[in-house]
Amino acid sequence: MRKELHLVLRPEEVYDEPIFHQLVAGKAGFASSEELVIRQVRRSIDARSRQVKVNVTVEVFAGEPPPARVNAGKTYPNVRNSDPLIIVGAGPAGLFAALRAIELGVKPIVLERGKDVRSRRRDLAALNRRHLVDPDSNYCFGEGGAGTYSDGKLYTRSKKRGDIRRVMEILVSHGAKEDILVDAHPHIGTNKLPALVENLREQILQAGGEIHFETKVVDLILAGDRIQGVVTQAGARVLGMGVILATGHSARDIFYLLARNKVYLEAKPFALGVRIEHDQQLIDRIQYHCPIDRGRFLPPASYSLVQQTVLDGKQRGVFSFCMCPGGFIVPAATAPGEIVVNGMSPSRRDGKFANSGMVVAVELEDLNGYHQHGPLAAMVFQQEVEQAAWAAAGKSQAAPAQRLIDFVQKKESSELLKTSYQPGLTSSDLHAVLPEFIAKRLALALPGMDQKMKGYVTNEAQLIGVESRTSSPVRIPRDKESLEHPQIQRLYPCGEGAGYAGGIVSAAMDGERCAERLISKYSRPRLA
Repeated sequence: MRKELHLVLRPEEVYDEPIFHQLVAGKAGFASSEELVIRQVRRSIDARSRQVKVNVTVEVFAGEPPPARVNAGKTYPNVRNSDPLIIVGAGPAGLFAALRAIELGVKPIVLERGKDVRSRRRDLAALNRRHLVDPDSNYCFGEGGAGTYSDGKLYTRSKKRGDIRRVMEILVSHGAKEDILVDAHPHIGTNKLPALVENLREQILQAGGEIHFETKVVDLILAGDRIQGVVTQAGARVLGMGVILATGHSARDIFYLLARNKVYLEAKPFALGVRIEHDQQLIDRIQYHCPIDRGRFLPPASYSLVQQTVLDGKQRGVFSFCMCPGGFIVPAATAPGEIVVNGMSPSRRDGKFANSGMVVAVELEDLNGYHQHGPLAAMVFQQEVEQAAWAAAGKSQAAPAQRLIDFVQKKESSELLKTSYQPGLTSSDLHAVLPEFIAKRLALALPGMDQKMKGYVTNEAQLIGVESRTSSPVRIPRDKESLEHPQIQRLYPCGEGAGYAGGIVSAAMDGERCAERLISKYSRPRLA
């Protein structure tokens, strides 16, 4: 017998397992939970009222075993001698494209400019401690892409792009906890992601696929309007039935390469601003309405804010982005001479600070003076802002920063707060660092956000610049149905770098779809 219950409980009733099981047994009409299998299906926190509640959907099985929770990602055929498909980039889009290709009987050859996760750590340490930026191995480039060293958020609005549950099950099959199948806002954590990414790699290799690290693509092999393969920096020519381009939103050299080969590109709106860092306890007190701390049953609180601003007659949104409870801020530059910041959290989100991007929508009409760069206009604008931040902060990876109220009131911060950002901070006037329309809109929006979260705007928080890699500033066009580039046959732009995804899950689903479309058109194996 199976029963499904929808319950609204206190946090201590949900997160204390013995209490939860006994409570559910009673609700299901049983005296004891000993002979039952109780399994949470969905869980979300509701903190809208003074008393925080947790909504839980639960399955209760009595007298019968529950069905398997995870089905995807368990078995893969051997494709060692199958026709090859080239995948450029080993981020979520590239890895999931490779796994789907294997399922469909095609051999993926993955080319990644960066290093494997273990080797990559040394370059990240050098970036944090000695301010040395390796343009091929950093927080954006390397095995797993930017997703490996991130909060590991797994929620997406891209409901129509693929099977979200399938992606989650594949992640669980390769080491993620089953909690990601339950939580409304699941995440893995930056400390857990590297091992998971290694497991995905091993799965691809065991099935006969190939992954080549420190292998940078520097040219395309084109025959008229058809791509046959790519050329690596070492001079190797790699040929395949098609190319899935999954290089991430920061691979500027790829955009230049495409432009040089006269491949159609489009400038794309994106968002740019700063990271805002608060004490996590302050965010907990605001969100959970608690006088001191959240207690041991509630997770660190998060938030999502948006505020419309009007400047020079133009309305633009200012919004929080990639909020990281209990997390830390990291240097995400991909070249010397630029400052880029990003946020991430460990799995327990137990750090002292909360941070979030606070960014302004940048439309193409905002880029006067850059249109001569054609489809690369937004990218050049983005790059110049990052270079200005580097110059303002003393030409190192120490980031320009300013206390929050000081920024709103255009005052210099005589002293900065402690921070999670390891390379350190330099007190700066962010109005002078950021483009004028970005700084003005941030200053307009923040007081309005304080109306939604009382206490959010405080000088006990600080802004750290710049948060500029929110999404790709370039779109590589593709057909809506076939996903193939409209000009170059067998070229499949994919994931965040091509402008079609915005996080781990959406990128993974896009990778799967690109592999499916390419293989269905150019290979003999049928879709599974």
